[in-house]
Amino acid sequence: MDYENIEVIHNEAKQRYEARVGNYLSVLVYEREGNNMYYLHTEVPPPIEGHGIAQKLTHTALEDAKAQNLTVYPLCSFVVSYIRRHPEYISLLPEKEQARWRRG
Repeated sequence: MDYENIEVIHNEAKQRYEARVGNYLSVLVYEREGNNMYYLHTEVPPPIEGHGIAQKLTHTALEDAKAQNLTVYPLCSFVVSYIRRHPEYISLLPEKEQARWRRG
């Protein structure tokens, strides 16, 4: 399978980001309320785990939030860990949370 050229699709109707690899569908599920984006759950089917798919989903979702000036609430543990590894996205969090995240 070609894991290098995975395309991430924003499926607004289902409130999720999707990446299809072969017959497998990986998703990052969210809810949006106004200018607030709540990332709820990331799921990659076990047979295709470990190939950076969740990272691509999360990167795309955060870049979209950044482009739209949305405030991000990472309720999904994977999104939390991704932001910890990529502190350039801390500025997307609610202001009152940013200092706590920078301290670690």
